[in-house]
Amino acid sequence: MTALKSSSSAAALPSRTLWLAALAGFALAALLSLALSPRAQNTVFDGWQWLAPRDLSASDVRVVAIGDESLDVIGSWPWPRRVFATLTQRLTEGGASAIGFDIIFAEPDAVSPSRFSRLYPPDSPATEAWLDGLGSMDDEFADAISTAPVVLGRAGVTLGGADPAGLTQWATITGKPPAALPRFPLVQRNLETLEQRAPGFGLLNGKPDSDGRVRGVPLVLQTGEAVVPGLALELARVALEQQSGADTEITMAPGSVRIGDRTIPVDESGRMRLHFAEIPQAHVYSAIEILSEDFDLSQLRGKTVIVSLTAEGSPDIVATPLGSEMFGVLVQAQAADAIRRGGWLVRPMWSKAAEWIAGVALAVILLLLAARQTRGRMTWAVLAGAVLVLPMASWLLFSLADTLFDPLRPLLLGSGAALAVFGALFREARRERAVLRDAQSRSEGELGAARAIQLGMLPDRAALAKLDPRIDIAAQLEAAKSVGGDFYDIIPLDSDRVVILIADITGKGVPAALFMALSKALSRSVMLRSPGDLADTAAMLNAELMRDSGDQLGLTMLLCLIDLATGRVEMVNAGHDNPLRITTAGEVIDEPLEGGPPFCIMDYPWPAEHLTLLPGEALVLITDGVTEAQNRQEQLFGTKRTRDALVADQSSAAAMVATLCGEVRTFEDGTDPSDDLTVVAFRYLGANPG
Repeated sequence: MTALKSSSSAAALPSRTLWLAALAGFALAALLSLALSPRAQNTVFDGWQWLAPRDLSASDVRVVAIGDESLDVIGSWPWPRRVFATLTQRLTEGGASAIGFDIIFAEPDAVSPSRFSRLYPPDSPATEAWLDGLGSMDDEFADAISTAPVVLGRAGVTLGGADPAGLTQWATITGKPPAALPRFPLVQRNLETLEQRAPGFGLLNGKPDSDGRVRGVPLVLQTGEAVVPGLALELARVALEQQSGADTEITMAPGSVRIGDRTIPVDESGRMRLHFAEIPQAHVYSAIEILSEDFDLSQLRGKTVIVSLTAEGSPDIVATPLGSEMFGVLVQAQAADAIRRGGWLVRPMWSKAAEWIAGVALAVILLLLAARQTRGRMTWAVLAGAVLVLPMASWLLFSLADTLFDPLRPLLLGSGAALAVFGALFREARRERAVLRDAQSRSEGELGAARAIQLGMLPDRAALAKLDPRIDIAAQLEAAKSVGGDFYDIIPLDSDRVVILIADITGKGVPAALFMALSKALSRSVMLRSPGDLADTAAMLNAELMRDSGDQLGLTMLLCLIDLATGRVEMVNAGHDNPLRITTAGEVIDEPLEGGPPFCIMDYPWPAEHLTLLPGEALVLITDGVTEAQNRQEQLFGTKRTRDALVADQSSAAAMVATLCGEVRTFEDGTDPSDDLTVVAFRYLGANPG
């Protein structure tokens, strides 16, 4: 027979294979992580911003919005420069520390008197001279900004701009610029008269991320060969100079921009990543409010003010982590405040390194647990814990330290390695199951052949009916497995004497079947050549079994020698169930025998015991597979049910055997048999049956 062995997949797979699978899964997860970044990271970080926007209630930055209300009062856009001159004067009178225009004044004032006189020539030279004497509104605006802490906006462009080499009055920035600083070959500038008078300039450029959302503001950019400030940085510089009265230096270093005593982290493109906020409504004024004589200008003392067009249809609307629509001036205002008070987000090298280290640690832990199948629940518990702990750590770092830590990367790395190991284990388990199924199929075929051989060793049931007209005999054996340890035999010794034996090996399956074959062969051999009585024959059989079987299984046996001429039965019981006698009246009686221990245990003087069957009486021999059969409630079939089954149909030996076996199987109700089942019944019909 083929011996079947089972082993766990983890034990079957060498540790080197598991580590290689984990490494492959980790590598694929790492590539996927790099491919998903920064989109996946932005999803997490944007979520944190949405949950905890920055508090700007203490901000010193104010916004002057040129909205629909102001346009309704002043008139359509663009406004006369005289309005901007007045607006600048009002802000200066209020004591603003810096005034930024998120607007480029590239075209001359459309309603200046000189332009008006060219469009509509007056009839008299005196009128024309009077109009020319009024001067330009652009000059009025230039005069206003020349005495105020004003920062005008410029824009880096690739076409239609001025050569940056000819521009002056950029703030001086020293140090090594960021590696991927955006560079613009040309600059869209303001009118020359304004450019000559403005104290400072800042670029308004700010490219969104690949998904269209703005998450940061450039502090420095490059135009031509010069590194220049963005609007927010220049406003901060001007405000610091106004407050301190001294020049404020801007210095670059790898990964940072320093202004005054504040060092601001920037990425490789010179961008500061913002912790966004909703600008308080109290920090936003309409232009018409500022121009009103009733407005309390003291509200603006020491404040940084940014002026911008916010009317309906304004193109300066961007998407941010807080929503799909925010005026660009509000982003600039937050950037100016962050430079002064702090409010940027950082993603330091240790944060990135921690993500990879956490991923490797999680992968190793999950690998070690996954490789031990007994720790399956622990594996999922650790993974579930990581799903909770890593996002919580990311949230705490964001909310308490404005630090960005990506929890998805270590989760992806760890689970990728673990899934690869699970896949390897699953594949190995499937391979083992396929091998086991194939082995089982072969084994079942071999066991089927063995069963056929075993049953072929038993007396032919059809031949039993023709054994002798003086006896009606039938038998049935059903193994608990494909092969079993029960057997019976019918051995004619001469014309009148027949040995009927039934035996039970103390075990099941292949070992019991092998011992059964040996025991049956020895039993028949001893019976046919024994010269003595049945007791001597039993002792001889035990000696043969003990000599040939060594330390094999024990054997119970009931030997019956019936003389068909007289009905006398001589019996030896070696640890077996007593026979059941069925009288001519149909009563079932247990025939108690003194007997002795099973064979193959010790030498013992088994006694030969006698009874005489009357014509019509029968003996039924059974193994304990009958009385010890169990149902789903683990109840035993027992001797009472055995006797009741034998009462049901006593028409023939075959009927008694079939009824008893059928009742046992019905009682078991489909449960697996606990033992082999064997029944032999014979009825003595008399010396001269009619």
